Formats: sequence, C-alpha cells, structure tokens
Amino acid sequence: MTIDQTSRHPHSVSQRRHRILRRVGTFVSYTALSLIALLFLFPFFWMVSNAVRSNAEVMAVPVRIFPEEYHWGTFVEALVSLPFGTFLLNSFVVACGVTAIVIAVSCLSAYAFARLRFPGREGLLLTYLSTLMIPQVMLVIPLFLVVSKLGWINTYHGMILPVAFSSFGTFLLRQFILGIPKDLDEAAMMDGASRLRILVTVIVPLAMPAIGLLALFTFIAQWKSFLWPLIATSGVEMATLPLGLTLFQTQQGTAWNYIMAGATISMVPGVILAIVLQRVIYKGITVSSGFGGR
Repeated sequence: MTIDQTSRHPHSVSQRRHRILRRVGTFVSYTALSLIALLFLFPFFWMVSNAVRSNAEVMAVPVRIFPEEYHWGTFVEALVSLPFGTFLLNSFVVACGVTAIVIAVSCLSAYAFARLRFPGREGLLLTYLSTLMIPQVMLVIPLFLVVSKLGWINTYHGMILPVAFSSFGTFLLRQFILGIPKDLDEAAMMDGASRLRILVTVIVPLAMPAIGLLALFTFIAQWKSFLWPLIATSGVEMATLPLGLTLFQTQQGTAWNYIMAGATISMVPGVILAIVLQRVIYKGITVSSGFGGR
C-alpha cells in the first residue's frame, strides 16, 4: 500500500492498529493470569512432589523441585498404616451433617429476615450478624462444657450440632433473596401457597447459586476443621482426617511424605464438590441476572 492509498484509507489503518493493540493486550492479560495461576498452584504441586519422595529426601538440603526418585507407593502406605477409611468416614459424616443443617437453618432464617415483617426485625438481624465478630476460640470452652454435660463427647452429634449454626449463611442468602422479585411470592400466594411452600418451590430454586456457594464453603471449612474435632473427640475411632494426619508425628520423628500423601488424598472430595457445584453456581447466576437488580 502506497502513501496515497494509506491517506485515502485512514480507517483501515486505525482498525489494524486497534486489532494489534487488542491482541497485545490479550497476550499480556493471559500471560499475567497464567503466572498468577502458577503462583497459586505451586503449593499444591509442592505437596504432591513431597508426597512421592522418601522422607529423607523431603528433609534433604539443598531442596529439589522435582524428586530424585519417585515413590508412588507412599499413597498406599499412608492409607494402610492408619485407619484412613475411618478418618474419611468421620470427616464425611461431620462435614455433610453440618452443611445440611447450615443450609436448612440459613434458608429459613434468611427468608424470614428478607420477606417477613415483624417488630424488631432490623435490630434482631443486627444482633444476629454481630455474632460473626466473636472468635471461635472464645466459644470453645463454653461449648465443651455444654457438650460434656450432655454426654456428647466422642459422638457425631457432639461434633456436628455445636458448629452447625452460623449467621454467615443467613446473611449470604438474605442478600440474594432480596434480589428476587416479590411479585413471584405474591403470585404464589394468589394460588394458595403457604410461606413454607413459597420458600421451597420458588425461593430455593432461584437461590441455588447462593446455596451452592454456602454448601461449598461450609463443607470445605468442616472438612479441614481441626480445633473442634480435637476437643470433642477422645479416641482414634471418632477422629477426623485432620486429626488422623497428626498421628504420623511420633517420638521417632515426623513422616512428612505420609502427611503430604494424606493431605493430597483429603483434597479430592473438595475438588469434586467444587466441580459439581460450579455449573449450578454459574447457571444460577446467569438466570438471576435477568432480574435486573430488582
């Protein structure tokens, strides 16, 4: 293209520059995101890398990024050296039990604070949410005394019920329910639906994105919980997975490769749950965006 042709077609030149700048910007963005992703994934890589080493190589200096010799049998040895199946079952029961109760209680209380009108609602909500500022460590001793008096030490309900009520889920679902049009409630009431039926058949399906997030956060938090299961249990038969991993620390030393292998295995349920709920959360957000912020 000559100078005369370029001067005659200024728009084509500007469009070409715009395409080049857009490609450069895309390349820079993807490069930056890839570096950030690698930064966040490195701890998981390091955990798996130490899981397939011998314990002597884990403690060796200088540190090697990749193992000198791969020991894939570490995962099997970690599973059979301790009652790993019992630990997984206990963690699964506790995490699922707490998650189910949190979702049920949060849905009921969030709907009440978002839709029902009663005296002192705002003050009660503020008081309810203020419990978020109380550290869990401050509640450990009172909860232990109550559980001990009830004879719930070393039981599933002793590990589930004291930690199954949190105002975070209520706040999260309430904010989401406020974005759902009240016209849907009124239409259901005209058809003769009760408040409970409206919650179950109208609100809950539309609030699945928030419920999915709450389920994911609650399950992972309880799956990796250490403090309360440590206090509420007194034997290996009721120990959860985080407690079971501490048994690899003995007077003879710490089997870091077994701990890393067990930690790698313990990540699998959380990853599967995140993948399953990802579609529900994204689909629900797409549907709820059609409300127009009402």
